[in-house]
Amino acid sequence: MKLSHRLEQINRMVTDHYDHIWDCCCDHGFLGATLLQRGAADTVHFVDVVPSLTEALEVQLARFLPDFLKGRDWQVHCMDVSTLTLPESPGRQLIIIAGVGGDLTLEMVQAITLSHPNRELEFMLCPVRQHYLLRQGLIHLGYGLVDEALVCENKRFYEAIHVSSGSNQVISPVGDQMWDLSRALDREYITRTIAHYERMGRNADQEAEQILGYYRGLLAM
Repeated sequence: MKLSHRLEQINRMVTDHYDHIWDCCCDHGFLGATLLQRGAADTVHFVDVVPSLTEALEVQLARFLPDFLKGRDWQVHCMDVSTLTLPESPGRQLIIIAGVGGDLTLEMVQAITLSHPNRELEFMLCPVRQHYLLRQGLIHLGYGLVDEALVCENKRFYEAIHVSSGSNQVISPVGDQMWDLSRALDREYITRTIAHYERMGRNADQEAEQILGYYRGLLAM
């Protein structure tokens, strides 16, 4: 199964084995199916709020992927990710949220965090925009960084961010580990982002000026 560049990056960042992996906003389920195929979890859960998507996905998984599904546990859930209830098992669980805006991603993380106050939670996040907003929210919620990567697909940039409530590594508001400024791609992304916040700054947005300082500082490294 061929994954998009963005989903393949997320797949590569899942390096440990989990008891449960939750592929949220799963769309066609390609990422979750790949994780299931390589045995990244005892159980892979496919979650989406759109009934037509989950119904089609369940049929597709059962009909077209029987060879590697034998002996593997998978479940399809039609539900709002914000209402997710994790099993009361001691094992590790990873929640993957990709393909939606950073504001909605943060709302989902906040809701799941609030619903599981005594659990160590682990998220793999890849929003389509509003990366700074998401990072600030994760910092406020007390999450720490596990890994991060910059991805470019179809001329759009994405940040894949792996965080855990059990990690003590500080999350940078604009990224840390993912940068390699010897790559033209990284410099292009920073330049585009600076241009975006410069436009916002012309409207006397103080936060935009603060963010600009962070990104300009990256180029000065």
